Amino acid sequence: MKQLKAAVLGASGYTGGELLRILARHPYVELGPVFAQSSAGVLVSDLHPWAEEDMVFEATNGSEIDAEICFLALPHGEAMSIAPALLEQGKIVIDLSGDHRLKDGALYQQYYKKAPAETVVVNEAIYGLPEWNKEAIQSARFVSNPGCYATSAILALAAPLAEGLIDPKSIVINSMSGVSGAGRKSSVEYSFVEVNENVKAYRIGDHQHIPEIESVLSGIASQEVKVTFTPHLIPITRGIYTTINAQLANGATHDAFAAAFDKYYANAPFVRVSATRIPEIRRVTGTNFIDIYFQVLPDRDQVTIISTEDNLVKGAAGQAVQNMNLLCGFPETEGLL
Repeated sequence: MKQLKAAVLGASGYTGGELLRILARHPYVELGPVFAQSSAGVLVSDLHPWAEEDMVFEATNGSEIDAEICFLALPHGEAMSIAPALLEQGKIVIDLSGDHRLKDGALYQQYYKKAPAETVVVNEAIYGLPEWNKEAIQSARFVSNPGCYATSAILALAAPLAEGLIDPKSIVINSMSGVSGAGRKSSVEYSFVEVNENVKAYRIGDHQHIPEIESVLSGIASQEVKVTFTPHLIPITRGIYTTINAQLANGATHDAFAAAFDKYYANAPFVRVSATRIPEIRRVTGTNFIDIYFQVLPDRDQVTIISTEDNLVKGAAGQAVQNMNLLCGFPETEGLL
């Protein structure tokens, strides 16, 4: 099978580095130029020690990029200024930022505090959740990669909502993330002294993944879904732990939940569902797996669902490569096991 030349823009960050690590070992990918404006001229191995010693970060200069597929691991607000030109050049584009996830520009403005991307560009972007959007991804040329928290919540809730097993207005989500989820940036609140031996909730009620979770789940459930979502920062490097509680609907039973998860994920190579093993972050670290656990509480008319994932892999770079595999006709698991 022919190799595909891939470029990474924003390669100096944690997600960009994870992308480079995965792509470098992918048998059908030739790693092309790696871009990082603030680190231009710096050896890639200075930031990512496993990288080849002669790789150097480049600065984008507006000229055409020598690659067939471009991964945008850029801060929110930057990808939208680059994606249109790449699409015009005929590139395949996978955007790992939030710039093209929300079809509603007003919601983007409200939650990201920035002007939205052009509507025509946003409408072309396919939401890259392989387990629920595989056919559309396979025929796409522009994919918007889901957010890390959103992935952990949507994959845990989609099957029960699709089968009408939970009340779509009763969902409470608490997620805990490692510090790498904040990106590689200098800030006192993410320093070791502030994070170590500490847990802190943040962006209560206005996190940018709230409208993403609600809009995607509303489409899957064919009715409006509302969630209460609270993210927390915990003193680990990587990983997301999400605990969800919701009211049962239509007399849902344990067997009904088991059947729903099996119906939608039996052939999903990276989704592991169990009703007996409570997930742990250490079991997914460095992998593209998401572990999902559920327990029906009939005496309380509730269900508890837990999911764990690596925020840098299934929550970002790994899922982006999974999307690339689908749209380029590679085996879905290639480079990710």
